[in-house]
Amino acid sequence: MAAHRKPPQRPLGGHTVRAAATLALAGAATATGLDGTAHAEPQLTPAQVKTEVDALYREAEAATETYDGAKEQVAAAQRRLSALQDQTARRQQKLNSARDTLGSIAAAQYRDGTIAPAWQLALSSDPDHYLNGAALAERAGDRQAAAVSRVRLHLREIERLRGAARLELTSLRSRQAELRRQKKTVTGKLAEARRLLARLDPRQRADAVGAGTPGHASRSAADAREPLERVGSAPAPAGRAAAAVAYAYAKLGSPYVWGATGPHAFDCSGLALAAYRAAGISLPRTTYAQINAGRRVSRSELRPGDLVFFYSGVSHVGIYVGDGRMIHAPNPSAPVRLAPIDQMPFAGATRVA
Repeated sequence: MAAHRKPPQRPLGGHTVRAAATLALAGAATATGLDGTAHAEPQLTPAQVKTEVDALYREAEAATETYDGAKEQVAAAQRRLSALQDQTARRQQKLNSARDTLGSIAAAQYRDGTIAPAWQLALSSDPDHYLNGAALAERAGDRQAAAVSRVRLHLREIERLRGAARLELTSLRSRQAELRRQKKTVTGKLAEARRLLARLDPRQRADAVGAGTPGHASRSAADAREPLERVGSAPAPAGRAAAAVAYAYAKLGSPYVWGATGPHAFDCSGLALAAYRAAGISLPRTTYAQINAGRRVSRSELRPGDLVFFYSGVSHVGIYVGDGRMIHAPNPSAPVRLAPIDQMPFAGATRVA
C-alpha cells in the first residue's frame, strides 16, 4: 500500500505586518507538533502594533475625509430636493388658482346658457386631455385663452419640477449609499486599531498612541497663555488668524470624533473649519478642499494661523501656531493637542486669513 505523506507547509516568510496582525487577531491558528503540543502564532511586537495602528488611523482618516465630503453632498442634495418640492408646491397653488379662473369663466357661461361641452371637461379633476386640444383656444375669447395658457404653463412647469426632483432623489440615494460605505470603512479601520491596541499593556498602549511624547503635549496653563503673548519664535498672530489660533488653543484636550465639527469634539478638518468659523471665515468641509481655500504658502513662509496639510493624499490638516508646531485633532486615541509639524509627511500649506 502506498505511503501517504503530508504535503509540505508553505513558509510564512514574506507576510506583511498587516497579514500578521490579522492572523494574530484571529487567534485560532496553531501548529500541532508530533508530541501534541500546540504552538501559538508569534505575537506582534509593540513596535509592529504601533506601525499597524498608525497605518490604520491614516487609512481611517482618509476615509473620514471622503465621508465628510459625502455627508456634505448629501446635505446639499437634500436642500436642493427640498427647494424643488417647495417650488412644486408653489406652482401647484398657481395651477389651482388658474383652474379656479377657468371654473369661474365656465360658470358664468353656464348661467348665460352658452357653456360648451368642452368647458365641462375643463372643470373635471383631470383637465389634461382637454387642455392638450386646441378646440377651446380656438373658440374662446381673449380672457379664456389667457386662462388656458396659464394652466398649460403651470402644468408644464410642475412636470419639469417633478422630473428634476426625481433626478435629485436618485442622486441623493446614491450619495447616501456612498456615505454608508465610507462609514463602514471608517468604523472597520478604527475597530481593527482598537483590537490591536487592546493586545498591549497600558504602558505599551501609551507608547503606541504617542502619549507623553514632546510632540503630543497636552494642554497646560502655559499653552493657554501662549497665543496671547508669543507663539514660539514667531510673532503672535493678528486679526482673524489670531482668533482661529485662540479657538484652537481653547479646544486643546477635546476628543477626536470622526465627522465632528465641534464645539466639543472634532476630526482634523472639523477643527480647522470650526476655528475659522469662529473667526468669521467659512472654510470647505474636507482637507482636499481646504488646501485650495486660501493662498498657498511654502513651509518656510508659515505664519501662525496657516493651515498645514500632510500625506500625499492631503488627508490630514492642522493649524500652525509657530515654532514648528501645530494644533490638530490626531485620531480617536488622542485628543486635540500640540504637535510638531515634522512628525508627518508635509504636503503643503495655505493662508486663509
